[in-house]
Amino acid sequence: MIHRAHVLLPEDLVREIDAIVGPRGRSAFLVETARNEIRRRRLLKVLESDEPVWKTENHADAVDSATWVRNLRDESESRLAFPKEPSRENRKSQRKRRLNAPDARYNRID
Repeated sequence: MIHRAHVLLPEDLVREIDAIVGPRGRSAFLVETARNEIRRRRLLKVLESDEPVWKTENHADAVDSATWVRNLRDESESRLAFPKEPSRENRKSQRKRRLNAPDARYNRID
């Protein structure tokens, strides 16, 4: 919702605003400038207060950094885990089985 407000501005300020955004962009410029100033003042208020912004009780999932890094590494390793190559002995036995296995295409009976 838009609320019309009558605001008195010095003439030199109006000329500078018009030079930057033109007379048709004056309202939008003033709205943007006012919002930026409100945001800036809220941030300054938070920064000037002695109360900490981050409170552990508000973040039940918070863990110390070492635990977080360990969990992150475990997730990465499990996600990127490659199948282990068969041992040399296992490869030999697999090759023997393949060579000794009867091949179906040579056992055809016509």
